[in-house]
Amino acid sequence: MGGQSLHVLNALDVAKTQWYHFTAIVIAGMGFFTDSYDLFCISLVTKLLGRIYYTEGYDKPGSLPANVSAAINGVAFCGSLAGQLFFGWLGDKMGRKRVYGMTLMLMVISSIASGLSFGKDPKAVMATLCFFRFWLGFGIGGDYPLSATIMAEYANKKTRGAFIAAVFAMQGFGILAGGVVAIVVSAIFSALYPSPTFQVNPILSTVPQADYVWRMILMFGAIPAAVSYTHLDVYKRQDLALVEIEAEAEKGEELEGRRERGKEFGLFTKQFLLRHGLHLVGTASTWFLLDIAYYSQNLFQKDIFSAIGWIPAAKTMNAIEEVYRIARAQTLIALCSTVPGYWFTVALIDRMGRFTIQLMGFFFMTVFMLALAIPYHHWTMSGNQIGFVVIYSLTFFFANFGPNATTFVVPAEIFPARLRSTCHGISAAAGKAGAMVGAFGFLYAQNAIGLRNTLIILSAINFFGFLFTFLIPESKGKSLEEMSGEAEQNDTPATASAMEAGLEVRTSV
Repeated sequence: MGGQSLHVLNALDVAKTQWYHFTAIVIAGMGFFTDSYDLFCISLVTKLLGRIYYTEGYDKPGSLPANVSAAINGVAFCGSLAGQLFFGWLGDKMGRKRVYGMTLMLMVISSIASGLSFGKDPKAVMATLCFFRFWLGFGIGGDYPLSATIMAEYANKKTRGAFIAAVFAMQGFGILAGGVVAIVVSAIFSALYPSPTFQVNPILSTVPQADYVWRMILMFGAIPAAVSYTHLDVYKRQDLALVEIEAEAEKGEELEGRRERGKEFGLFTKQFLLRHGLHLVGTASTWFLLDIAYYSQNLFQKDIFSAIGWIPAAKTMNAIEEVYRIARAQTLIALCSTVPGYWFTVALIDRMGRFTIQLMGFFFMTVFMLALAIPYHHWTMSGNQIGFVVIYSLTFFFANFGPNATTFVVPAEIFPARLRSTCHGISAAAGKAGAMVGAFGFLYAQNAIGLRNTLIILSAINFFGFLFTFLIPESKGKSLEEMSGEAEQNDTPATASAMEAGLEVRTSV
């Protein structure tokens, strides 16, 4: 890369933080707000679905069959995996901003459609719901590589980690919002439609209006995605701000040299394998291992809390009240541990570094899961539930002040511009494969070997995540070009202005 081109990119990396940076964080972050809301709100209503649609004539009246529950929880992850691969590749071909708008619109349509799921019998309703949640996941999947790379390419190197992590931290507010919306909706319906007096089987005493509760909770996810879509012009303002940097950095000078296409290397080449092969293995494997544990914990909090007696037995309350209690418990966890963990990462990632935070997070997740599993019978005794919940909350805190944030940040920083979105999509797709293992596997493991042994397995998974972290380089304080090796290449067009050349190198869009 020529000296002039490096000068332009250095200008981007040392540029002062401006207002458009924070606007971009909010707009890109609203996509992640929607992602987490849509992925995790389903866990708030799965028990309600069982009490509405699976009543008489089933093996466990009032409960979703295991295969149906696994499908509803996991189908969105299947869509996310496909979306991450497809939109990650498309973002490198068509441009991040254009494709990002496609994913947001797909999320809006699919969120509304999920709440309108229809059918003549329970199986038809669940099949329709799974169909729409697959496409919802497909749109969510595209948001991962696109949001990360957009933010990485517009940030300066001193605060890049914090900016990318701040986008991802909106996920915590999405989880929190899911609980709050479920609390509000269930409280309103409980007041408007009191449940009938319990009869022979209290678990089946469900008012017909309860069917509106889960639909409204799911459809709310369309609102933040629609807001983000209507504000996509923020990136036009970003481009104007970058032109100002051009004027300061280059004063209208033109760069020498033209991109030598023969020097570029693709994803399936020996040169990529030698330069970034282990890096891709590291980002994909750690994200895969993390999401097995993380999504197992998040999706099945209600089952864990019921197992230790923190949420009363279903037979003691009506269906809408059960939604209220589950949402209240999950909201408390999100407020006290999940959300603070994200923002600790934002505050410290550019000081401590990605590598240190990820190692620390995996280490403490391993320790705290063992602390839950080994004395498990002690925690399930009456009066010890609060201690269990405190330690359980700490696993969420160190997941988010740890690998849940860093696995998102690092792939956006260490790969070449022309493959950056693709490689981030591959890493994120590996994570969603782990989420599917968590969604499908945890349910069956809990029934087959019990919650205690399941927690031991999850602690071992976290330990392997700790080990695979050593494959990932530290990107703190380094430019994107330094990390990807592009600083060594002369790849700027002779006729382009300084800023256009710099943006071509950085974004390849």
